[in-house]
Amino acid sequence: MPRIIGPAAAALCAAMPAAAEILTVPANASVGTVMDRLVEEVEQAGATVFVRVDHAAGAASVGQPVDDVELLVFGNPEVGTAAIAASVQAGLMLPLRVLVYATDDGTMLAYEDPRTMFDDVGINESSEVVATIQGVLQRLTNKAAAMAID
Repeated sequence: MPRIIGPAAAALCAAMPAAAEILTVPANASVGTVMDRLVEEVEQAGATVFVRVDHAAGAASVGQPVDDVELLVFGNPEVGTAAIAASVQAGLMLPLRVLVYATDDGTMLAYEDPRTMFDDVGINESSEVVATIQGVLQRLTNKAAAMAID
């Protein structure tokens, strides 16, 4: 079961380079339902869920409500180790993160595009490790979005 922590601790895990491009996937269910499904997909894929951060709960705890938003931090050494072997600074981008949040148009999943994620550490966007990470994130978010029905 993933641990839920506040946004300050999550910030330590979420350093992103300035050139980051964010990809989004629309979903057809609530943030909680989509996140539950994403956790299930991540675990079924053999990855480890490190933390599930409920940003909305953190904001509410300090009297500053925000729309429903959760972050999942997860990884698998079989995938991430190749990036760190190519550039130790890739460890700043790992483990992977997916944000699930509510908008006026429904629920969205968002993640950093692996093709730009490693730009600042010298890993080429056409490398095998980037393609692998891109495929993992696409599969997991698409499955969570398509199968999450309230």
